[in-house]
Amino acid sequence: MSFWALLVGGLAVFAGSGLALGAALGLTGLLILQFLARGSTYVAVDAVWNVLNSFTLSAIPLFIILGEIMLRSGVSQKIYSALTPLFQRVPGGLLHTNIAVCTLFGAVSGSSLSTAAAVGSVAYPEMTERGYDRRMVVASLAGGGTLGLLIPPSLSLLIYGALTETSIGRLFLAGLVPGLLFAALFMVYILLRCLFRPDLAPRGGHRAGAAEILLKLLSLWPFVLLIFAIMGSIALGIATPTEAAGIGVIATIVVGRFWGSLTLRTLAESFLAAILLFASIAFVVMGATILAQAVSLLGVPQSILETVRAADLGPLTVLLLVVLIYLVLGCFFDGLSLMIMTLPIVVPLMVGLGYDAIWLGVVITILIEIGQVTPPVGLNLSVLVSVTKEKVSLGEAAVATVPYWLILLAGILLLTAMPQIALFLPSLLM
Repeated sequence: MSFWALLVGGLAVFAGSGLALGAALGLTGLLILQFLARGSTYVAVDAVWNVLNSFTLSAIPLFIILGEIMLRSGVSQKIYSALTPLFQRVPGGLLHTNIAVCTLFGAVSGSSLSTAAAVGSVAYPEMTERGYDRRMVVASLAGGGTLGLLIPPSLSLLIYGALTETSIGRLFLAGLVPGLLFAALFMVYILLRCLFRPDLAPRGGHRAGAAEILLKLLSLWPFVLLIFAIMGSIALGIATPTEAAGIGVIATIVVGRFWGSLTLRTLAESFLAAILLFASIAFVVMGATILAQAVSLLGVPQSILETVRAADLGPLTVLLLVVLIYLVLGCFFDGLSLMIMTLPIVVPLMVGLGYDAIWLGVVITILIEIGQVTPPVGLNLSVLVSVTKEKVSLGEAAVATVPYWLILLAGILLLTAMPQIALFLPSLLM
């Protein structure tokens, strides 16, 4: 009881005082180590060093740099222009383009936020000019943006793999099919909605012929090579995820320079933005690592597992409870913080009940995706509201995104019923 009182009380006091989340987590962990683990605060130093010195985790800043270069080099604009004619005859038009571009952009950026921001800044002005419903546009961008977390390479799966010592290559492959499945389901929803409400996505303008569409698609070859450089090197066993991230950064600079509008100035801006973003991530990682070390040292995950086993709740009931906890916490914490705080307890508990660690990584990533479109934190929603210059309010964006939220939740049910959707590709290739 004293552990839970110190944990909840410490987080409430420190976080409530306005301290940064990383500091709140770290100080709470140090208090637990000092008063409940016989003054073992020295283990915090070793834990932080081991995490920050991890070769696997060093892929995170590389993927962040890659995403920032993509965002600033105009590559997203070229991708959007190339895919625009493809869906012109389909009800929903450019709304489908949003999902398709988010899927492609997610295949190199690894970040939900970067994907939503990059595609949103290109798509929103053009679509509102053509008379598309603003809320429908924002919802498609918010929903499509979540694909950046699941389509490999994914920062969420990367952090999960690093913190749980699970194969990141297998995790990346496990996220591919569910990510494409969600993209298809999003498009089906848009198609059905626009069939019943054609005014949401007006048709008109230039109709491209088959030859023009083909030429536009063929113009994407530099981007396809970029995706292959990253994912192909991992799937073929040529490079580790960290090495593939390095290859991706170099390839992105080349593509951004010769296919986009990358200059030395925008490259420097990309590096600066990536440094600032990684610094904030690393600070949270440090604090959460200290807290996780304290939780682990006291044997809390093991005691929770024993309590669940003694209660005889059953694996499905426990999974339902975990999903509910993530849905509630996702309203208040960003995905990274939530993942780092919960993994030390959730993963041993679920694996102990017989769930596959690779499958669990995909499910937790989907839950993090749901948090990205759940207010009041809902980072994807916040970014897109700013892209619209607040012409669409946070509340309007949240309500419009509910169907995508429900599709993601239904995806967890589908993966629970058919886990091979996520697991067959890693089993086949690795």
